[in-house]
Amino acid sequence: MIKNLQGTNYFLMLALGATLIGFAPIFVKWSDLSPAAIAFWRMFLAIPLLIGFNYVTNKKIFFKVKNKKTILYTAIASLAFTTDLVLWHYSMTITSVANATIIVNSAPIFVALLAFIVFKEIPSKGFGVSFLITYVGIIGLIIFSNNYANGKVLGDLLCMVAALFYAIYLLIISKLGKETSLNIIFYTTFFCCLFSTIPMMIDSRPHIPATNFEWINLLLMAFLCQFGGQFLITYGIG
Repeated sequence: MIKNLQGTNYFLMLALGATLIGFAPIFVKWSDLSPAAIAFWRMFLAIPLLIGFNYVTNKKIFFKVKNKKTILYTAIASLAFTTDLVLWHYSMTITSVANATIIVNSAPIFVALLAFIVFKEIPSKGFGVSFLITYVGIIGLIIFSNNYANGKVLGDLLCMVAALFYAIYLLIISKLGKETSLNIIFYTTFFCCLFSTIPMMIDSRPHIPATNFEWINLLLMAFLCQFGGQFLITYGIG
């Protein structure tokens, strides 16, 4: 009974987290910054929120991990997550928000494939059917949205690559169950902030918010999508 309740709670956390992250494409479309800059500010503005939450809940500022290897694993996961975000944000300048959102959410399929390849975890019996339905749907989406005819298929392909990197991120953090979700999300946010500065500086497009609307847009993205959504997903799969 208790295990069933815990399972339900984790599912609800994942569902709520996914709902909050679902707002991300809207904030990306509203922003005039470069794809990498949007990722940077999402992380940078979420860091003080996480520090404040840690102080309120644990009465401490520092995030002490149980295993030193956690820092390395979160850094690797963050590199994958940063790649995912930058590619995903960039894809939305080529393809539609609907296509970008649906395709990148095929990440769980890649998680199952990678778990089988790397950890020899056998997928469920329904995985083959899920895989087939998902990618038949994606191919149909690309064709019937006229992206193929309009030469915008690159955006959809970038979304698929982004989904792969997001799957790598999810798979790594799912193996850090001994650490608290708050520690995991803090260090992944911190490293993503660092990694996103590299493509941000290379890109010639604006990377500093110039209006109050831009600041509000980025703050909402940091609060809802990173501090809220990503934390809940980390908690749910951890």
